Amino acid sequence: MAAPSLLNWRRVSSFTGPVPRARHGHRAVAIRELMIIFGGGNEGIADELHVYNTVTNQWFLPAVRGDIPPGCAAHGFVCDGTRILVFGGMVEYGRYSNELYELQASRWLWKKVKPHPPSSGLPPCPRLGHSFSLYGNKCYLFGGLANESEDSNNNVPRYLNDFYELELQHGSGVVGWSIPVTKGIVPSPRESHTAVIYCKRDSGSPKMYVFGGMCGARLDDLWQLDLETMSWSKPETKGTVPLPRSLHTASVIGNKMYIFGGWVPHKGENIETSPHDCEWRCTSSFSYLNLDTAEWTTLVSDSQEDKKNSRPRPRAGHCAVAIGTRLYFWSGRDGYKKALNSQVCCKDLWYLDTEKPPAPSQVQLIKATTNSFHVKWDEVPTVEGYLLQLNTDLPYQAVSSDPSASPNMQGVRMDPHRQGSNSIIPNSISDIVNSVKSEHTAVKGTSVKNKPDIKASTDSNASLHSSLAANASNHNSCVVDMLRKNEGPHTSANIGVLSSCLDLRTVIPETSVSSTVSSAQTMVTQQTIKTESSSTNGAVVKDETSLTTFSTKAEVDETCALPATKISRVEAHAATMPFSKETPSNPVAMVKAGERQWCDVGIFKNNTALVSQFYLLPKGKQSISKIGNADVPDYSLLKKQDLVPGTGYRFRVAAINGCGIGPFSKISEFKTCIPGFPGAPSAVRISKNVEGIHLSWEPPTSPSGNILEYSAYLAIRTAQIQDNPSQLVFMRIYCGLKTSCIVTAGQLANAHIDYTSRPAIVFRISAKNEKGYGPATQVRWLQGISWFHCLFESRINI
Repeated sequence: MAAPSLLNWRRVSSFTGPVPRARHGHRAVAIRELMIIFGGGNEGIADELHVYNTVTNQWFLPAVRGDIPPGCAAHGFVCDGTRILVFGGMVEYGRYSNELYELQASRWLWKKVKPHPPSSGLPPCPRLGHSFSLYGNKCYLFGGLANESEDSNNNVPRYLNDFYELELQHGSGVVGWSIPVTKGIVPSPRESHTAVIYCKRDSGSPKMYVFGGMCGARLDDLWQLDLETMSWSKPETKGTVPLPRSLHTASVIGNKMYIFGGWVPHKGENIETSPHDCEWRCTSSFSYLNLDTAEWTTLVSDSQEDKKNSRPRPRAGHCAVAIGTRLYFWSGRDGYKKALNSQVCCKDLWYLDTEKPPAPSQVQLIKATTNSFHVKWDEVPTVEGYLLQLNTDLPYQAVSSDPSASPNMQGVRMDPHRQGSNSIIPNSISDIVNSVKSEHTAVKGTSVKNKPDIKASTDSNASLHSSLAANASNHNSCVVDMLRKNEGPHTSANIGVLSSCLDLRTVIPETSVSSTVSSAQTMVTQQTIKTESSSTNGAVVKDETSLTTFSTKAEVDETCALPATKISRVEAHAATMPFSKETPSNPVAMVKAGERQWCDVGIFKNNTALVSQFYLLPKGKQSISKIGNADVPDYSLLKKQDLVPGTGYRFRVAAINGCGIGPFSKISEFKTCIPGFPGAPSAVRISKNVEGIHLSWEPPTSPSGNILEYSAYLAIRTAQIQDNPSQLVFMRIYCGLKTSCIVTAGQLANAHIDYTSRPAIVFRISAKNEKGYGPATQVRWLQGISWFHCLFESRINI
């Protein structure tokens, strides 16, 4: 974690959509990139549900329906997948609730649920300021404040320390309340405390941590409840304990519990002479507790003043959510004006990156030309950009029309809703524009065979070099993974049967797709997939095909022996670019003896890049500029180098956030092409028939001459795949001029079921012209449960 002076708070500005009014006592949860806020009060209790999309920087109000709950404040609010539970809270002054509501966020559908009462004892009484924590299929309720008076205008407060367990049904609904029998000393009664649940990776015993709260006076004690043994204890901690407080927030990221804000004691401050005329004092202090070592660390002390408004001002009753390793804070109150008899609420939204981002996935090839690569990598949540680097020491390679070996490429599923461009930033991340609309993706870690018993090689990086040196006819296999849902130029279908997993993303009006999925369980047919349409009030709900990344686990520097009919070469769409005269054509000159020099391609806002040049670092000269806390070269001082046809390049990528540049990904290696080979077939379709399935496709958009034949391949089961699941082996199932073929049930019985994301059968289709075979289109045919069982049973029968 960064030192206190290096905390890089960011205030969010320029958001769009209906911004909720400032408030306190509200609650928030996160569903993927969405921050969902409910309740709270300021001049009346709020009953709207607000959603903020942290990716698009947009607020929206979903059109909720069903048993809509009344507005409430200081309530319990937890998220289980895409359902949210609300319990209790203040519904009006002096009147508290003990009702339970469930929101299915995939449909914005509210439902009032009635759990069974405990087998012994009463159900929870109406309350506010309690903690309500989720772990597994159970919610844990502790403490809060009740009103002893039946008259809501005559408030007789009673602090609680009772403990309840609520069992949930899978997906929707609840079973009922129970009152666990606990051991040890129970924490004193309290309200406006926090409770989080954490389980060490090496230990199967989850623990609930209760901190602070109010019981006539503010508290700073920490309590631990082992949820397996139901034993309370008071752990001994190291470091400086935060000041006693209530109405603070506690958020867990990794093994740390972050405590921010809240009410703290006055420390003898004279209320009458206080310049803020407060009856209490809010704080902006920020600490965390390492839950593995029980050590407190102060990041922002209560005495540190912020004269530059570089971090959130003091507040209490705010909300905080963790998305990835980033903490978001919104609203809350920063004091009480006696003269006005009113709260002073904040309306600002802040975030803080708590650690450097993790390494992204390996760089994966979308498309290669003679002088460029279109590459992508998996998105890392809550980052501000990516640093892409390459190096090379492979000389130009001549390529014949009948190659025999190639390194293969790794593939991912593209998000069909990304639009815009993804420019390189010379000096500032804020200047980057949106990413390029995705086209194809590429796949790695495979070999193609005409017979199922031929063994695939698993060479190392060294064997790649020796293979290239030994056979000048070798060239790169760039296999295109067609996993897009929306068809169009340079796209294809993701084919399969699957249950819908909803992505609740807001639509940017200028770039929104015209289609959304309207139900929580959308069945995708085994035809070309088109997105169904219906409006969801500014929220796009997509099935999982646009969320899940497909990626084989094999390293990118592995090679696989391919036969003469192998899939090879890449479609050349881009115009030829001249080679730079500033450096020799053989990039080995860049590489120092015994090491490789990594050169920056640039910094990109999104997870795709069109690479045609890279920057050369002069020896002993690295002029540095700052991006956040990350050092990057000043690109305006560097020379550019064009990519060269027929040359191998190694890539790696690192993510950047407010804490700096994270670790680099594993290395991927791709090769630029030589012109003249056909492009990949497109618009692949699969449908069932009595013989098996019907596989069809469209000719390449860039045939580069006459198409002589097509070849279709099926990934098959072999002993090699069992030993190395990431190393696919293919058998040719068709060769001819037609753009369709029948795959028989007997052939499908030998199919390998790929589990890299969800169960799928893998096909590849490539075209051949006078110069040879071009790149293959790869399709993962997603398997429904019934079809999967049918295949499994046929194998048993065989």
